[in-house]
Amino acid sequence: MVEGRGNLIAYEGATPIVDDSAFVAAGSQVIGNVTIGAQSSIWYNCVLRGDINHIVIGARSNIQDGSVIHVDSPKDGGSGLPTIIGDDVLIGHMVMLHGSILHDRAFVGLGSIVMDGCTIESDGMLAAGSMLTPGKTIGAGELWMGRPAKKLRDMSAEEIARNRLGAGHYVLLAERHKAATL
Repeated sequence: MVEGRGNLIAYEGATPIVDDSAFVAAGSQVIGNVTIGAQSSIWYNCVLRGDINHIVIGARSNIQDGSVIHVDSPKDGGSGLPTIIGDDVLIGHMVMLHGSILHDRAFVGLGSIVMDGCTIESDGMLAAGSMLTPGKTIGAGELWMGRPAKKLRDMSAEEIARNRLGAGHYVLLAERHKAATL
């Protein structure tokens, strides 16, 4: 374990790559082929398992407490699906992401599930407690909710602006936590 960096675990020759400015909280498990970008934060007790495919997290994104990120297994001779998370993405507490793509500034509310082959485009939002079923796409600026999730409406400019503030907030909060735990 690297102090202040969670538990970084190599798997079959793949070692997590974590930018020096990122925060990986104690109790988190980051396994295998995982890349975490500048000023991103992985909060307490998260699991990021890049064992059978890869996980990439861009800059200033946050994965909040208790979330699980995994990838899709190769099927029928294919390569499976990685999980790719862009810049300034907000992932709420206790979220499960599996083999999905979240573009810059996507937002996944707490307790939600995003399944294989799903995409959330820039400024798209999946509401808390929702489940995005395989292969679905949330368009740019759309709000989806429910189990299974369906489009509720387009988000207002004010809602999008408010969501965009969240990434900066988590960068500052992560810096405070990182300083307190080193």
